[in-house]
Amino acid sequence: MNEVAGTTVDVAIVGAGPAGLYGAYYAGFRGLSVAVIDALDEPGGQVSAMYPEKLLYDVAGHPGIKGRQLIDNLLAQAAPFGTTYLLGRTAVSLTPRGEGWTLGADDGTRIHAGAVVVAAGLGRFVPRKLPCSIPYEGRGVAYHVPRLGDHAGRDVVVVGGGDSAVDWALALEPIARSVTLVHRRAAFRAHDYSVRQLRASSVRILTDAQVVACHGDGRLERVEVRAGDRTLELPAGALVAALGFSSGLGPVGDWGLELEHRRIRVDQSMRTSLPGVYAVGDGCVYPGRVPLISVGFGEAGTAVNHAAVALRPGERLAPEHSSDTVPAAPAPAPVPDSEPGAVAAPAAVPEPGAVPALAAVPAPGAVPAAVPVPVPAPLAVLV
Repeated sequence: MNEVAGTTVDVAIVGAGPAGLYGAYYAGFRGLSVAVIDALDEPGGQVSAMYPEKLLYDVAGHPGIKGRQLIDNLLAQAAPFGTTYLLGRTAVSLTPRGEGWTLGADDGTRIHAGAVVVAAGLGRFVPRKLPCSIPYEGRGVAYHVPRLGDHAGRDVVVVGGGDSAVDWALALEPIARSVTLVHRRAAFRAHDYSVRQLRASSVRILTDAQVVACHGDGRLERVEVRAGDRTLELPAGALVAALGFSSGLGPVGDWGLELEHRRIRVDQSMRTSLPGVYAVGDGCVYPGRVPLISVGFGEAGTAVNHAAVALRPGERLAPEHSSDTVPAAPAPAPVPDSEPGAVAAPAAVPEPGAVPALAAVPAPGAVPAAVPVPVPAPLAVLV
């Protein structure tokens, strides 16, 4: 195992989904240093992995916002506080260290923290893979589409028959040179309305068919599809294997946390059965919980505010109003895998009293497009 230098922070967050990212913002707002670790190679959790280009309609304050835009906004919100992101690494162990904890990752990374917030949702998402495509992962083969524009002008083959596969095929149709959807069965599992849209589109549909081989010189160039007694060779600059994801608590389930139906039991303060360890989002359970993104946001704020008081006795549980306070960025945490002395540099904090311009109010009934919010660079993303 490759040993990597440790990072010491006030709060370590396991999971970079919406709840985890909002928790990172709130920790920074309370003046706490924070590191976020996630098994996926980019932040966003299930939102980035499964529906980054879909409109979400149940996020407070947004009549409709794409999943990718929501994640970008959450990253921008936390950016002034110098959050450290450790991506593509799985948290595998949790051990006591003094009055806090040490999180161990699968690559040897160590995060020493006074408090830990588990925001891992239903656990680590692992894509179901198409065996013949594995050698081309990252070289034309992907399991979701983070940005549609990356496939402009390409011949794209989408594999699968569920909602994600059909949605990707429809979304890519006006952008890609060609789109072919390959499904091993005759019937689709996707919603009927989406399937009707698919059949009315220019997407080539191959049912009762399977991709059996991938070819290319260093990068994917073409695929072989077996359909009945025929074998077709198709150009393919990209293959999206939308075969779904498997999930499970994984190592988190072995940390000694009290569980209920594979979820972490918490109290009204989001505390788990281990002192200084909190759980939020769809991976936690308490009476009456509703699995909504908005609920996860509230849980993240609750957990971090209680952690702030536990770490700094005497502080108020309820923070100052964000509209009346210019947040002070915490001391940046050392960044592993970088030059000695390197830190996660916080972005500039707005001047006191600065008020962002309000966007124009749309006409009644109109759903405005989400306003792009650029993610301040550089984020301390360690992969």
